[in-house]
Order: sequence, then structure tokens, then C-alpha cells
Amino acid sequence: MELVHSGKVRDVYEDGGDLILVASDRVSVYDVILPTPIPDKGKVLTRLSLWWFERLADIVPNHVISATDVPHEFAGRAVRVRKLRMVQVECIARGYLAGLGLREYRAGGAVSGVALPPGLTEGSQLPAPVFTPTSKAAVGEHDEFITYDDVVAQEGAEIAERLRETTLAVYRRGAELARERGVIIADTKLEFGWDADGGLVLGDEVLTPDSSRFWPLDEWEPGRPQRSFDKQYVRDWAAGTGWDKTYPAPEIPADVVAATRARYIEAYERITGESW
Repeated sequence: MELVHSGKVRDVYEDGGDLILVASDRVSVYDVILPTPIPDKGKVLTRLSLWWFERLADIVPNHVISATDVPHEFAGRAVRVRKLRMVQVECIARGYLAGLGLREYRAGGAVSGVALPPGLTEGSQLPAPVFTPTSKAAVGEHDEFITYDDVVAQEGAEIAERLRETTLAVYRRGAELARERGVIIADTKLEFGWDADGGLVLGDEVLTPDSSRFWPLDEWEPGRPQRSFDKQYVRDWAAGTGWDKTYPAPEIPADVVAATRARYIEAYERITGESW
């Protein structure tokens, strides 16, 4: 195998005509990789993505070939996948107002050019889920909000519409299933690519604590920060250290590592109904 790409979380190896996608225990915040790993994080991301891929396959095909035909040293945190020509857009769906979306709303009443009703607060549910794409930045750089018209200009009107509708369909399905299990999916980021036959395929990971905001439904209360089952806990810790959000990043204390790992596992167990 040949290492062809090392991202913020995943390493990609070429193996014949396939790729081996390996989820590491690395964690990144503010587009910077922190020096301290979160034990079992890669396995959680892999297993949860596989669970979701099965439940979304009627909406959009995915890139998975096998979760078992991988090198033994990567067992549990790797999948064999098809090669795709990736769409150069981060496809984000938001059903609730939080994070950078909240910042954009407060600045101008809109997110990615999508006007939202006045009077919303942190954690508010939106009248309907919205598509708020961003650019796809390299490691160490920052994704930036772009508008739907920007996606049209880059990809063409037909593809832009497919990206928007498929993103929102995946989000709606995921949000419905998670809500039945007591979890709000506030927002999520998806990545798509084109296969050898020109078909649109869901790639990377899907509906994980790295790519989504998960909140406990029974504790949801608009107007304040929400308790989360994702890496928001690490973001909040990092923001409180005085770190300037550039390299080098600070080491994560052991108690923050343990609490973050527990949140990832709780997300997995609540959504899948399986014990870790």
C-alpha cells in the first residue's frame, strides 16, 4: 500500500484499484490538528459511519467496498472504498443554529446567503433545514462560507441542485432516526464524489461526532450553548486556554481526553442502540 493523503483525521492508502480509508484518533479544532489523540475515536467514527451508510443507501450510494478486507493493523478503524473524484464543496445541512452558522446569522441574518427569520437565538430550530455550503480548504487552512450561487458557478446548476437536495435528504433521514433515539442532529457536513461511471456517491464519513453536532433531545433549550456528544467539548476547552488557533496547538489534558472519548461513545450507543 502507498500513503497518498494524510488529512486532519484520516489517512488514505492506495491498494491496487481501491483506497483504504483509515480513521485515526487525531482530533482537530479550528482546522488545526491537536497533538493529543482521543482513544477509540477512529473506531467510533468508522463504526458509526458504516451504521449510517446502510440506512442511507436508498437515498444515495456510498463508497464502501468492505469493512473487513483491510490490513489487520487497521482493523476496526478502516474501510476499503472506491476511488472517487471528489466534489470540491463541503456540503453542510443545518437544522438548528449553532457554531459558525450562529456567527454568520448574528452578523447579517443569513448563513451562506440563505436568509433566516429574525429573532433566532443560539440553539434555535430553523423553520426547515437549509443547505449552507463552504469551500473545501487544505489542511491548516479554513473552510469559508460560500453561497448556493457560488456552487452553481463552480459545478453547474444541475449538479448544484443535486448536491443540495441530496444533502438535505441525508440530513432529514439522519435527524429523524436520531431524534427517535433522543439525539438532535443540529447540523452535519457531507462529502460527495463521482465514481468511474459518473454517479454521485457519498464518501468520507457520515453523521459522526466529527462531522455533526449531536445534542441530547431531553436537554435541548434554545438561548444557550447545548451539551453535546461531539468535539464541541474540545473546542470549548481550546477556546478557554487563550490559544490563538494557530500551530502549535496545546496538549489536551487527560480529563478533557477522557470526557471527549465518553461523549463519542455515548453518541454511538444512543444512536445505534449498541453497547461499545
